[in-house]
Amino acid sequence: MQAPPPRAVTVDPAQVRVRLVSLLETARAADRMPWSDRDARMWRTVFPQMANWLPDDEANQLRFEFAKEFDRLLNAA
Repeated sequence: MQAPPPRAVTVDPAQVRVRLVSLLETARAADRMPWSDRDARMWRTVFPQMANWLPDDEANQLRFEFAKEFDRLLNAA
């Protein structure tokens, strides 16, 4: 039995942007890590990958800002 062909994924950059900005705002507003260890590890991996759906300049800026906040929160623990 042959596997079905993969489905094409349609991603709305506006929705990705809203989600990433929301995550970044959550990190900025926090005095300590706002996510469980498991979720923090997941967002550390997934956030940069999600940013790939945005224009390069915007994606790079969001990745930079998220990494900065993530490191701040790790050091606040």
